[in-house]
Amino acid sequence: MTQGAGPGPEVERTATVRDFRVPAYVHETGPYADSTHPGNAVPVDEPLEHPEGYTPTQRDLPVINRGDTLQVPVDPAPAPAPQAATGPGPLFVVGDVHGYLTELVAALQEQGLLDEAGNWCAGTARLWFLGDFTDRGPDGIGVIDLVMRLSAEAAAAGGYCKALMGNHELLLLGAKRFGDTPVNSGAGTATFQAAWLLNGGQKSDMDRLQDHHLQWMARLDAVEEVDGHLLVHSDTTAYLDYGDSIEAVNDTVRETITRNDADEVWDLFRKFTKRFSFRDEGGADAVRSLLDTYGGTRIVHGHSPIPYLLGEVGSEDGEESPDPLVEGPHVYADGLAIAMDGGVTMAGKLLVQQLPLSV
Repeated sequence: MTQGAGPGPEVERTATVRDFRVPAYVHETGPYADSTHPGNAVPVDEPLEHPEGYTPTQRDLPVINRGDTLQVPVDPAPAPAPQAATGPGPLFVVGDVHGYLTELVAALQEQGLLDEAGNWCAGTARLWFLGDFTDRGPDGIGVIDLVMRLSAEAAAAGGYCKALMGNHELLLLGAKRFGDTPVNSGAGTATFQAAWLLNGGQKSDMDRLQDHHLQWMARLDAVEEVDGHLLVHSDTTAYLDYGDSIEAVNDTVRETITRNDADEVWDLFRKFTKRFSFRDEGGADAVRSLLDTYGGTRIVHGHSPIPYLLGEVGSEDGEESPDPLVEGPHVYADGLAIAMDGGVTMAGKLLVQQLPLSV
């Protein structure tokens, strides 16, 4: 069905920029403020009036100083992963990978999910990836190959390995399908190709991208609920625009991709880049709007790196901060949201976590 993840050709890592300023949009307030992220920048030919509800991404990175964000220390789990006596196996989630294959394998091995050879050894365990497999890091296609292989190996062992659609999957699909075709960005003329390059697209990934990778990405779900955890990629309420049930959202996203209309896919990508809906005053209400609609008691997301939420990247006076320290997931929004993007692209940590958390 799939090929194993090889080391792939040697590629040069994209350097991490650490001197960041605070853009004006970080001061937006309200539970549904549509802040965007520098890693999701949208190129435009000329500055135009921005439509209501859409803020184009800036290159500099926001600093979120939140006093109620909780960092959860996580001790390494013994290998192999613990098995349930009856019923489904233990549940694990993985944050944004962004092409860091070596770090991913190490994190999965630390949790007892892979053996020393990189093969599934967790029996009936259940593993969910929260999206964003490619871009910025050195081996995005190797990451996809690994996830596809583990899906088959886990299923054969009575468990499973599944994945959600991230905004970078939509970006890579769009760059491959539409290239330099102009799209209506709402803020001028844009193209998927330019946006992909601006957001860390790697030529080595595009050169190795094959039809089976594209087909796999196009079929990914956008939302799932597992053991009371509502799993999504982005910390946004934009999912509500696509349906009032998990099935409806997933069907709408797949149908949008299948229709192959560049403007429609661009609009989907743009909405998936929104973030920070769960921060600040009113954030818990934003989470509840998703939980009330789709089910679950807690939302688990990637997309917004934990160092941003903690204000550990950049500073308002322009001084360089030390490498962000991430030890585990972060619980916030009155305990209703769990952030899983450890900021591997900024010298953070690629997170693999067993659920439920004890806090």
